[in-house]
Amino acid sequence: MRKLELAVVSAAFGLGVFGWFRFEYPSKETEQAASNEILFIGQAVGSAPDFSSFTDVTDKKQSFFEYLRPGVELENQRVQKERTRLLRIAEHFAQGALTGEDKSYAKRLGKLYDVEVTTQGITQPWLDKMLHRVNVLPESLVMTQAANESAWGTSRFATQANNYFGQWCYSQGCGLVPLQRNDGASHEVASFDSVQESIHRYFMNVNRNKAYYDLREIRFDRQENELSLIDSQAAIALTDGLLKYSERGEAYVKDLQTMIRHNDQFWTDYNDLTQ
Repeated sequence: MRKLELAVVSAAFGLGVFGWFRFEYPSKETEQAASNEILFIGQAVGSAPDFSSFTDVTDKKQSFFEYLRPGVELENQRVQKERTRLLRIAEHFAQGALTGEDKSYAKRLGKLYDVEVTTQGITQPWLDKMLHRVNVLPESLVMTQAANESAWGTSRFATQANNYFGQWCYSQGCGLVPLQRNDGASHEVASFDSVQESIHRYFMNVNRNKAYYDLREIRFDRQENELSLIDSQAAIALTDGLLKYSERGEAYVKDLQTMIRHNDQFWTDYNDLTQ
């Protein structure tokens, strides 16, 4: 169910504040969902509009969020499929009825989320760690960070490298060299084949990078207390786990929280996600 929560939007957030994000990208991964249950209907985003051409702040924001929303929904759909399958494996484990297909899928998914199945096979600690990682993210959090890191889709990294989240890489030629990179630094701002890939990489990074352990713990606690994981309140709560996303730390988190509140009229809440 979609619900637009109306609020006054402050024009002060026409541009976001850039954060500094360090992350070395591995080789490109491919994920295949293994469940027929679909809770989101999304599609990959296409070519971006020229966001710099907008003169009205509200129109610019509306266009920006409408552009990214299908891609965020697609990623949440993928993650929810993975989680549904993971919960089924957990159920089979509790029953002592793991199948060969369960074990094979667990190995593939564990490798993807950097929690590989050991020679002991599927264990309760492995399941617990995976259930902390394989879960959805609020669209308002994802799109607010995209707005902040890409200056509402107008930054050089967004327009030339499809990079909306400030992701870094460390192999020569892997992206664009920042114009104000410090002497001795070797990082580049990662270049992606598509904006959808940038969204996907953001999801995988937040869901498995040790820097965002706190975010995953906040999300897990909300899950345990049967609180929404996808509304704007969840987004605000999860920002407390992003202190390491930017060198600005707490100031960066406060900026995100303020942006989420000021742009509340644009968010879509899915109230039927309980898994």
